[in-house]
Amino acid sequence: MAVSVFPGEQYEAPRSWTERADPKLIHYNKLDKGDHFATWEQQTIFAQELRVSFRSLRYAIAEPS
Repeated sequence: MAVSVFPGEQYEAPRSWTERADPKLIHYNKLDKGDHFATWEQQTIFAQELRVSFRSLRYAIAEPS
């Protein structure tokens, strides 16, 4: 699981809660701007968060034999 917390959300999930919800948390970041519609309003930031979130998985997937 990866979590990006935008400050204008109705509920800003704390890191402690997300770690309890999924101990395999791969990314957590609390951002400075954005709100409930961050994917529309902060497209660049959202895309960066996706890249950072899944970068750790890029090389974790075993190559086929």
